[in-house]
Amino acid sequence: MSVLDLVVLFGTLSLIVGFGVYKTLGTNSMQDYLLAGKSMKWGTIGLSVMATQASAITFISTPGQAYESGMAFVQNYFGLPIALVIVAFVFIPIYYKLKVYTAYEYLESRFDKKTRLLGAFLFLIQRGLAAGITIYAPAIILSTILQWDLTYTILLVGILVIIYTVSGGTKAVSITQKHQMAVILFGMVVAFGFILHYLSPYVSFMEALSLAGSLDKLNAVDFSFDPEKRYTVWTGILGGLFLALSYFGTDQSQVQRYLGGKNTAESKMGLMFNAVLKIPMQFFILLTGALLYVFYIFYPSPVHFNQNSIDELEIKVPGVTAEIIGEHETLFEKRREAALSFSQSEDAATREELKHTSKDLEANRQDMRDLIAKHDASIKTKDSDYVFLTFILNYLPEGLIGLLIAVIFSAAMSSTSGELNALASTTTVDFYKRVFKPEASDTHYVKTSKLITALWGFMAIGFAFLAHQSENLIEMVNILGSLFYGNILGIFLVAFFIKYVKGTAVFTAALLSQYLVLQLFVSTDIGYLWFNAIGCAGVVLMSLLFQLLFPDKWKK
Repeated sequence: MSVLDLVVLFGTLSLIVGFGVYKTLGTNSMQDYLLAGKSMKWGTIGLSVMATQASAITFISTPGQAYESGMAFVQNYFGLPIALVIVAFVFIPIYYKLKVYTAYEYLESRFDKKTRLLGAFLFLIQRGLAAGITIYAPAIILSTILQWDLTYTILLVGILVIIYTVSGGTKAVSITQKHQMAVILFGMVVAFGFILHYLSPYVSFMEALSLAGSLDKLNAVDFSFDPEKRYTVWTGILGGLFLALSYFGTDQSQVQRYLGGKNTAESKMGLMFNAVLKIPMQFFILLTGALLYVFYIFYPSPVHFNQNSIDELEIKVPGVTAEIIGEHETLFEKRREAALSFSQSEDAATREELKHTSKDLEANRQDMRDLIAKHDASIKTKDSDYVFLTFILNYLPEGLIGLLIAVIFSAAMSSTSGELNALASTTTVDFYKRVFKPEASDTHYVKTSKLITALWGFMAIGFAFLAHQSENLIEMVNILGSLFYGNILGIFLVAFFIKYVKGTAVFTAALLSQYLVLQLFVSTDIGYLWFNAIGCAGVVLMSLLFQLLFPDKWKK
């Protein structure tokens, strides 16, 4: 990176941390610190909800997902608009009526303390792990740009986020996210424009889409009923519905965003903003990845996008990659010629030649991954998370590189700060205040929340080191959520709609259902989105069964 890019990058990061500190000076009220003083309008809520979900992982990993596997991942979000309508008109009125700080307070008023603590505990597990992944994502950026060891960049990112989050309450987080999200979307549009600009000497936009489609990169919809397929229309509408319902309706990192609204109308409008825009945004980001695949047909592509992995291998075994790299260059030229021929004629013969050369090139890339794994199993071979980053660093002009890296970095900080803020509020309100110290001043709870935020931050740093072993970050986050969200949602659905069932029945059902989901995850190849439906159905059905079988024994 140039000096200008570094100035833009670190100047932006300094402003973010400074802004977070400035906005929360003198905050001693629980309502101000945890619920933003109930002052947020729908625009701020909408962008804050979107920014909390769309972290740096979205902008780093999603284009790589499309580059590698096509656009089928967009089906993951097909159930989201339906879920947001349900959350807006069922969940929000209940939360506002009860004047809760966390979603899990409601579970005690409906069931009992142990069910509340179980719901809060399940949230803490999955969101604490996910926070580690959102720290790890921007650490990749600094590690690649500055050529630092990943350990140091994880520590740097984590500590910056801790400083910002401990200093900033929910209001600072939400306001900052609003501005960050606008700049991030602008940055993505600029990057998309540069891809089209670079492609224009070779193919038009429609011709680029035709190339991507011929190579199965635009396969956005799949109606297959195969339960082992991760992304289909059915997993998206059913599994995605349960995932989104649980995430937006029961995950404190999202609930806390809209509980800070001025009223229920502002909160509902904020969620409807996401219901309308979320799928188009994800489609656009995936399309960017699909067009990056076309871009690298005409511009030299690395045999492995994580150059650090090749460098590490060359240090251990000098010259070992030369043959594969040479073969890659030859295959690149063959595919480029095939693509140019296809764009001119688009007949069956040129299409088959394009597919054939593309398969050969992908096999060559796999040979490099196998070579890396053969000589050192500790070196990461999955490189899809580096695809978009490689384009940014190599093909965008000075200044814009620093800006795009900065806004992606700020997305990570805003998302992680929202997660840590939610982890701290849940730990403080549902455990510390409810179990250990029920009578204390607001000032005491705010100070405790800040301390707990810092502790969760350091735990997230520890989880970030584990994320290094994940294949694709955007999938890893959704897998983690799917293992726990269904059960949490099941508890809330029983609470809302099945008044006959009492606390002990739903508590027991949730424990058994969680065990079932984890067992299925480790012993089967079921697409992970189905675990949301399985976990939810397990809680609802078993709690009904237990209450019917033991109506006298489980009266509470």
